[in-house]
Amino acid sequence: MLDIQGVSKTFRDADGAAWLLADRLDLSVGRGQIVAVLGPSGSGKSTLLKIVAGLEPSDAGSIFFDGADLARVPPEQRGFALMFQDFALFPHLDVCDNVAFGLVEQRQSRRHARARAQELLAVFGLAAHARSRIWTLSGGEQQRVALARALITAPRLLLLDEPFSSLDAGLRTGLREEFVQRIRAAGMATVLVTHDESEARAMAQRGYRLTGGKLYSLW
Repeated sequence: MLDIQGVSKTFRDADGAAWLLADRLDLSVGRGQIVAVLGPSGSGKSTLLKIVAGLEPSDAGSIFFDGADLARVPPEQRGFALMFQDFALFPHLDVCDNVAFGLVEQRQSRRHARARAQELLAVFGLAAHARSRIWTLSGGEQQRVALARALITAPRLLLLDEPFSSLDAGLRTGLREEFVQRIRAAGMATVLVTHDESEARAMAQRGYRLTGGKLYSLW
């Protein structure tokens, strides 16, 4: 279980102006559970994900997972996967190697990583695209590749940052249902950041609004 305790973060711009993005935030997420954090741009949603992932320090507070304090655990050792709204796929790699990337980074053999990637691509209906270049895929196909890449390392926690914002409405509906099924099947704790409340309600068991540095329960 993810347990965020008393996390605070103040942002300062180049002119020295400061505003509170997180003010002693508390949040817990169980295994197989999706929790949504809503709010407008600049409210601190993405920053919160980066703090959890270990990509940005907090000013105060602690992050625990299964009771272990992550303060001194580097991002690559946390076993978390962060999926960005722009997919962040590698244009110089084909589809299979994009999906296999996480296992290769874990020093598993390229042969094993590619074999596992092929298995996941088959599950997502993308086996025929294994050797395709990323730019030849549709937006929905690229999103599935990004999810497969996130899942291949069997992460303990999935962090989704506006995962469907660049897709049209019809495609978003189908993909979010698919994501929910995959997340539940994998039993992952998941934090979904979005500005779309209808999307959040369709996917998450609990939802909060982040505003003024505080989290307010919506459901």
